[in-house]
Amino acid sequence: MKNTIAIGGNLIVDMVKTIDVYPTPGMLTNIHAVSSCIGGCAGNTLTDVAIIDSSLSLRCYGRVGNDDNGRYIRDFMAGKGIDMSAVITDPDQPTSFTDVMTTPEERTFFHARGANANFTMDDLPFDNMDDVAILHMGYVLLLDAFDREDPQFGTVMAKTLAKAQKKGIKTSIDVVSEVGERFKKIVNPCLPYCNYIIINEIEASQISGIPLRNTNGKMDEKAVHASINYLFDHGVGDVVCIHCPEGGWYGTKHGQVAYYPSLNLPKEFIKGKVGAGDAFCAGILYSLFKGFSPDKSLRVASASAASNLREKNSVDGMLPYEEMMKLDNIYGLQ
Repeated sequence: MKNTIAIGGNLIVDMVKTIDVYPTPGMLTNIHAVSSCIGGCAGNTLTDVAIIDSSLSLRCYGRVGNDDNGRYIRDFMAGKGIDMSAVITDPDQPTSFTDVMTTPEERTFFHARGANANFTMDDLPFDNMDDVAILHMGYVLLLDAFDREDPQFGTVMAKTLAKAQKKGIKTSIDVVSEVGERFKKIVNPCLPYCNYIIINEIEASQISGIPLRNTNGKMDEKAVHASINYLFDHGVGDVVCIHCPEGGWYGTKHGQVAYYPSLNLPKEFIKGKVGAGDAFCAGILYSLFKGFSPDKSLRVASASAASNLREKNSVDGMLPYEEMMKLDNIYGLQ
């Protein structure tokens, strides 16, 4: 029985530093608070899903170092009911970490790849994945071994997704926002082997080459639809989700596109945005697993992302399903 959501990818400890403003080169800014928390696609997204619904069967694939940060990740996620038995302890590399500089408006990341760089396709126990319904992998562009070229599939990540699909597993990816020429070269080969893709507006624009914001910075609805069509035309199998601060879109292979605006949260509600994208992704993955409609899926993902904003780190703001679904009635929509 396929009853498990599995996520493979980045396992990171986020060192969150709250600052006044991000300084220009040579200038100083004040650090007002420092905290540590789970981070990365696998760490954040699995933890969020576990909090949304503690009854689910969840499994993690990845690598950590033989160090305090690695033990922290294992203990923290296992404490949420996540199966960590397939996570490998890397003998040579430390656990990955990220320094997150966060202001009330935005955040900036300084990342050390560590053990994540050694996480490979061979680390995935395909022979023991018969119960996996959805395999979500991420972040593409931040997993060195998976981003490497493959002569048949284009990249090792694409090969991995194809192998999972052959086992009847629905596949999904998330990517990291990155500026440069690597984007299309590494992400686009994955598209034919993705059932689902969940990305932000910047990433969607980089994949499709279609600017999703007009000259005054507003989201362009026609451009969003064109980007969704591009992703389907280039191989995505079932669902395309694009999210941005203003809201989210959910496109289906059959041409349906739903939109749901973000919640109209007061400024004092928002403590940080470190894991908002992963929280939105968690809401969508949960909804896909549950078989929710596009409209309901977006409402769940919007509530999940809004919950995340309540705290400065990546997961402490998340609420169980019944609680988070009350937020739009409390605060309304933008």
